[in-house]
Order: sequence, then structure tokens, then C-alpha cells
Amino acid sequence: MRYLGIDFGTRKVGLALSDEGGTMGFPKDVVPNGPRLAEDIANLIAAEGIDAVVIGESRDFKGNENPVALEAKKFAAALGHKTDVPIEWEPEMMTTQEARREPDLPEGRASRAPRDHSPVDASAAAIILTSYLTKKQNA
Repeated sequence: MRYLGIDFGTRKVGLALSDEGGTMGFPKDVVPNGPRLAEDIANLIAAEGIDAVVIGESRDFKGNENPVALEAKKFAAALGHKTDVPIEWEPEMMTTQEARREPDLPEGRASRAPRDHSPVDASAAAIILTSYLTKKQNA
């Protein structure tokens, strides 16, 4: 099975793809969040032969949904109307911070203000997807 991982953000959306065996996620791209997002992701799903989508479930430190989670649910509903692949959710707390610590990012990246998330968003999507796939394999 092939999976698409999504790190949903209100301005940018990180994307990751799994390997063909569905064992690990790899950063793919960062796309702007806008009115065509669901349509663009549906086209990517068709082009890449995606069998399932995994979206990061954003919550605050108390475990409650935050404003990003509400927007992500709206996006998931719109995507569900455009494609018939299953959409799953995976907790994403601290994935962006974890992605900032990855060694392949430019030196000093973690200490700068988090304005340009480009490589981080795709890496966070890969972390979300890999976490989901690992749990699925160990279930």
C-alpha cells in the first residue's frame, strides 16, 4: 500500500509519501494552503497511486482540538468528497519541533524564528506518516 502523509497548516501543508511497502514516510513537498488544496491533493493521490491518507491530528497540550484541528477537519471533509481513499488521523504533537532537529536542515535552523517552514513541514509530514505506519505494523 502507498500512503500520503499530511502536516496540515493554515498557510502551508507538508506532504510525505510512503515507500511502496507502506513501511516508512519520506518528505515530498510543501504546498500553499488555499482554495484549491483539496483538489490539488486529490490530483496528487491519483497521480501517485495513493491507497490511504494520514493527516496529523493537531491538539493543544491539554489534548483538546485547537483552531488548526478544526481547519484540518474541514480540509479532510473536502478531500473526502474528491477522492474515495480512506483518511486516517495520527497525533502530531511536537512533530514540527522534532523535524527542526533533523540533521539535513541548514545549520542554525532550529535557533531561527519559525517563519519559513518549507523543509520542516515536509519532514513533519514524514514523521507523522512514519509514526502511523509503525503503529500499524506493530498492531
